[in-house]
Amino acid sequence: MRPFPAACHPYLVLRADRAAAVPSASGANLMDNCHEYREQGVRVGPSAFGLGVFSLRSFSAREVVGPIEGRIFDGDLYESDYCMALGDHSALEPEAPFRFLNHCCQPNCSLLEYEVEYDDGTGGSELWLAVETDIEPGEQMTIDYGWPARSAIPCGCGSPECRKWIVAAEELGEVESDS
Repeated sequence: MRPFPAACHPYLVLRADRAAAVPSASGANLMDNCHEYREQGVRVGPSAFGLGVFSLRSFSAREVVGPIEGRIFDGDLYESDYCMALGDHSALEPEAPFRFLNHCCQPNCSLLEYEVEYDDGTGGSELWLAVETDIEPGEQMTIDYGWPARSAIPCGCGSPECRKWIVAAEELGEVESDS
């Protein structure tokens, strides 16, 4: 996946302040945010960072989970909390479930970008979710956002290889030298 266009806000995670329901002390409202997507083998539910995508079944490394569908915006002016870069001048506003993929510095999934030609002769890009390491049922599915240094924010993924910043590994030195 290429870096985000400058106008495409790189914050893909549903922030806790935007969650549809605030859990009660008993946790009763947590299920209000849970939705299963059986065709893709995933569910969306509460995570440490708002909502996240969790597996409903086992996935094997190198398995392709499915396409990340949504609306495509051309140009550099589109921005949202979830948009993903497609090529150099387009963005995808993903639909559920994959709009809720959270970041991890040691992710178990990645995004594959394909250049495609449609039946009408036009071309474009598609994003697909691929599995990098074996995933067990109930495990959260994560990607490395790989943001440019100018968009980096502190990371709380907690993985053993956490970079402490949500940033592309090759740009980590730029963030560390600025902090």
